Amino acid sequence: MPEICLFFGIRITMYWNDHMPPHFHAEYGEYKALVSIRDGAVIKGSLPNRQLRYVLAWAVMHEDELMQNWELGKDKKAFIQIAPLR
Repeated sequence: MPEICLFFGIRITMYWNDHMPPHFHAEYGEYKALVSIRDGAVIKGSLPNRQLRYVLAWAVMHEDELMQNWELGKDKKAFIQIAPLR
């Protein structure tokens, strides 16, 4: 699964041609979550509270880029890297 961002030990990835709704995967240690791009809801899994707050703040800042990657993935094109949270 292609990595599109890494910050504070949190790995953000997307699959090509993944299922709806538009989402990304966030991993931190043994924790994994699928997060909706549009509303930040955790679709599946979980993250520790602090890391979830980081992921949601990052996702709000980069919603347009995440949706661009979602569209690229539907067309099986290379994803763009997204700047990490600092």
